[in-house]
Amino acid sequence: MFTYRSPGAMVLVAAATLVTTTATTSSAQAHEAPATAADRVLRVYNNNIENLVRNNADGTCTRISGPDHLTSMLVDDNGRTGTSGVQAPDLLIVQQVRGTGQTTAYADQLSAKFGYPAGTYKAVVAWDDPEPWGSSHKCSQQALGDLKKKQTNAIVYNTRTLSLASGDVSKYWSAGWLKPGTPYNGGAGCTLYKPPNNDSGTTNAHKWKRTSAIAARFTIKETGTTVFAATMHLPEQNGANACAGAGTTGIANSGIHVGADATSLMNASTIRVIGIDANRTNIASSTLGGFGMTGYGAKATSGSRKIDYLFVKGAVQPSSVDHTVSGTKSNHLALYGFITY
Repeated sequence: MFTYRSPGAMVLVAAATLVTTTATTSSAQAHEAPATAADRVLRVYNNNIENLVRNNADGTCTRISGPDHLTSMLVDDNGRTGTSGVQAPDLLIVQQVRGTGQTTAYADQLSAKFGYPAGTYKAVVAWDDPEPWGSSHKCSQQALGDLKKKQTNAIVYNTRTLSLASGDVSKYWSAGWLKPGTPYNGGAGCTLYKPPNNDSGTTNAHKWKRTSAIAARFTIKETGTTVFAATMHLPEQNGANACAGAGTTGIANSGIHVGADATSLMNASTIRVIGIDANRTNIASSTLGGFGMTGYGAKATSGSRKIDYLFVKGAVQPSSVDHTVSGTKSNHLALYGFITY
């Protein structure tokens, strides 16, 4: 395995080679035909996969396999899962993964699902191996709660359609929050959620790493079109008090902000996508309009709340299910956008 590293981030390049069966090889070759203009669609998904452990209403938890989760999330052009019309995605923007190890396995499972060799899907991961935090994570089975103790964010991409240069990955940037016991004062009390302003006590000392955002600029191999993608996970406190950093409530009082390195990559990109678990309701679809982006999907994504968002600059195809996948095997419903280029 060979890697490009940037501070706090890893671009994972899985170089493993698989010996495939004739059937698998044939399946992969079936995707080799060059796309016509009518086929030029960038398939993007966003989901907080919750470490592939699902919390149940009775306090128990259920472990979900990567293939089962992917089957529950990936849709055809009519928003249906499990059909022959489901095509290989180009970008999966995900939150709450355990680090490079879990993301590698998940990416390879996605490759296998479409008959591609391991390493076809690669990933940009905010933290390679974040330290654990918390206790049971609301799982009555401690072993499953332990699987949720390491949390960070990632972007999984299809190397068949997208290329990534080593210099096109941003440094991670921190979310903002209102530290408990601090007066909000219209955002004046907000600070960056990272040391020394992170949670007090050893149990949650490393919780802030789950909110580290990361971004990258890809190039569509066929056309040279540039694509910016970012993944964000904001703290729970953002629900009550929008904070994006020191003394600021963020873009349109949403708690959202984009780091300086990421902004440079975004400004140099034609298509732009940002996936967020914002832990905040009522963020308008026009919030990132200053970046030329529109939010897609208006349905609840976590119980009765819509707290997950997918913002896109590009020509997004209509969706019969409001860009929201109701059967997603996660505590959060996936959002998707199919972008023509």
